[in-house]
Amino acid sequence: MNPQPSSGSSHDFKKETWRHTFLLAFQSLGIVYGRLSTAPLYVFMSIPRKDIISEQRVYELFSFVFWTMSIIPLLKYAFIVLRADDNGEGGTFALYSLLCRHAKVGLHPNDRSANEVMKSISAPASKTKVESRARRAIEKHKSSHYLMLFLALFGSCMVIGDGVLTPAISVLSASSGFERSMSHIAHKIASSQRVGDDIAKAFKRYVPVPFACAILVGLFTLQHYGTHKIGFLFAPIIVIWLFFISGVGLYNIIYSDHQIIYAVSPVYMYRFMRNFDHQGWRSLGSILLSVAGSEAMFADLGHFSKKSLKITFVCLIYPALILCYAGQAAFISKNWRVFEDVTYLSESVPGAFLRHIVVLLSLLASAVGSQATITASFSVINQCLALGCFPRVKVIHTSDTINGRVYIPDVNWLLMILSLGIVIAFQDIAQIGNATGLAIISGMLVTTCLMSLVITLYWEKSLFVSACFLLSFGLVEIMYLSACMSNFHKGAWYLVVLFVFSMTIMISWHYGTMKKYEFDLQNKVSMEWITEMSPGLGVSRVPGIGFIYTDIVTGIPAFFSHFITNLPAYHQVLIFVSFKSLPVPCVPQKQRYLIGRLGTKDYKVYRCIVRYGYCDNIRDTDDFEDQIIHCIGEFIALEENDLESLTSPEGRMIVVGNPMLDGNALVPIPEMNSNLASPRLSNNGTQRTLSSDSIESASAPVTRRKVRFMLPPESPKMQVSVRAELQELVDARESGTAYFLGQSHLKVRDGSSFLKRFLIMTYVFLDKNCREPPVALNIPHAALVEVGMVYTI
Repeated sequence: MNPQPSSGSSHDFKKETWRHTFLLAFQSLGIVYGRLSTAPLYVFMSIPRKDIISEQRVYELFSFVFWTMSIIPLLKYAFIVLRADDNGEGGTFALYSLLCRHAKVGLHPNDRSANEVMKSISAPASKTKVESRARRAIEKHKSSHYLMLFLALFGSCMVIGDGVLTPAISVLSASSGFERSMSHIAHKIASSQRVGDDIAKAFKRYVPVPFACAILVGLFTLQHYGTHKIGFLFAPIIVIWLFFISGVGLYNIIYSDHQIIYAVSPVYMYRFMRNFDHQGWRSLGSILLSVAGSEAMFADLGHFSKKSLKITFVCLIYPALILCYAGQAAFISKNWRVFEDVTYLSESVPGAFLRHIVVLLSLLASAVGSQATITASFSVINQCLALGCFPRVKVIHTSDTINGRVYIPDVNWLLMILSLGIVIAFQDIAQIGNATGLAIISGMLVTTCLMSLVITLYWEKSLFVSACFLLSFGLVEIMYLSACMSNFHKGAWYLVVLFVFSMTIMISWHYGTMKKYEFDLQNKVSMEWITEMSPGLGVSRVPGIGFIYTDIVTGIPAFFSHFITNLPAYHQVLIFVSFKSLPVPCVPQKQRYLIGRLGTKDYKVYRCIVRYGYCDNIRDTDDFEDQIIHCIGEFIALEENDLESLTSPEGRMIVVGNPMLDGNALVPIPEMNSNLASPRLSNNGTQRTLSSDSIESASAPVTRRKVRFMLPPESPKMQVSVRAELQELVDARESGTAYFLGQSHLKVRDGSSFLKRFLIMTYVFLDKNCREPPVALNIPHAALVEVGMVYTI
């Protein structure tokens, strides 16, 4: 199965050198593969001791470990799924965005006019997609669109749930090993057996949970340093850990039971299935933990490259873990009658000194093992945020070269609180492991379903190939899902609680956003309405530039017409700014800004559509206003002669690249920041206490500008009318800038269903408690004009 080549990449790995590949591979050890590498701490340990009934059963369980490791992370993810990247990005939303572009299944709110305007940015496919019966059926039935969105959100919820559960189980298992090591030391130095037992009981009661909580707090506190620094900090720990456990595994294979190598035969799995019993079947839920972290290989793809991830897994991770699991199984098979705690990894380590060493290493490695799912949670939430499926939160891009590397403070602390709650509430590795296993296999099933669609709709393979992929991996994952569901009452239920919590947030936000957008579309007015109503209302134009932020890309938003009706005055230059997310990781800088004009030149009203992908960072930038003004200047200069302009329902629109680098219509002149103040204005729609003088004073504040603009020297190529319009734009900028935002108040219609009321109430609660729009847009409060509107939905 050969995927179609990507048209671009969010980070340029096409010219990736081997030095860069090995550098990324080393970093991936501390970010992506920590989870897989620390799984031996709790895979066999989470199996109930009473399920180890014979040497043959140990062989059968190891056979499942070997083939599960070979089929899911090696074959499925390393060799197939990693090739389905979305221009360098991975995860369930990356697969969903591929389907949105190539099968037209997107449900992002849009109108026909917006589609006409936005279609120019869609990354062109390398070749025209062949119309197939499957594509036509999926595009025709709206229910399939909702199903795919649900799958994408479901997979994202599983990643977030995994990000909560994995730190808890990893750290708690390591701290339990530390407690046992301390208890052994206490027995040796205690004056009597009774004193040693008392000390051991005290350790068991007071060490594991508090110690685990302390490590969790430290782990989440480190997240603000970013992937690059954390990767270099954690990678050496994982390298030492892998060599240590693989060496111990090889030792146990040689000295405990070298016959374990024959257990790689699938015959042992057949024997397990033939001698089916309910108790043994539930043990498969623990075996599933051996591939915990496989989904992170794909979800964290935006932080690294396919080549680096594949090389690291095939050459180091896979052989080291197989040796470790084989050695541990060999030790258990010969000592399952001797030791009560034979399933603990530390018990298989020869010598007391080395046993204490592995306990200390496990403490460090367990913290590293949690990093993969935490990083994946940040990536997934960033994608959900860009596609309108998550409340506004602050996203910090921790790398200037790799857009996918992000840190989300609010989410980080929420994950920490939930992980601490799980450790304190459960205090049981087996129960947390049951919930973790259900999260792992559920996320894998979602990836399998979406991947089968990508194979037939994007890679354009036959339905037979797609069905083979779905059945081959789907049947294996369904088998493990049934094993996890049998443990539902033993801790797995907690994942359902996390799922309901996160899914409610995502669906409510998406539903509320969609309804608000539909209301704006239905209540927008045309530019002709303003021009016709202006004389009757006595509208006056005041100096300065007015930025009107709106979600619609055609027409005048209802809140601005409402503002003019109550306060008949607006600025001499108006710029309607719309942000439009596209189902691509990144939008090239040269295609980011789409500029057009509303009405005739005399009105000086422009529209700027800022297009971005789900990994772009464009809002939290101090020079955003300067870029837009410079884009308007380039538009004015190019408008007369541009032959590649686009046609929209409102007229011609021109794609403007990065004018700050190569534009020549306006000349930027850097200057020091200044901080003048002016009163914050708010129009609630019920009082008409503002005057045109008030709106003029709102222009004064824009003092945050870092550059001034001047016209270039006299040029015979520039027409007089163009130069005059550019001068008016410069003068308006010097007079000041104000920002207009609609302050929505959602109200549910009488007689609406309970579900609708619940979703809207949840959206309103989230909207009031998440990041405010002015902060998210980096708007100075002194220059902000908020216009209140009641949305009856």
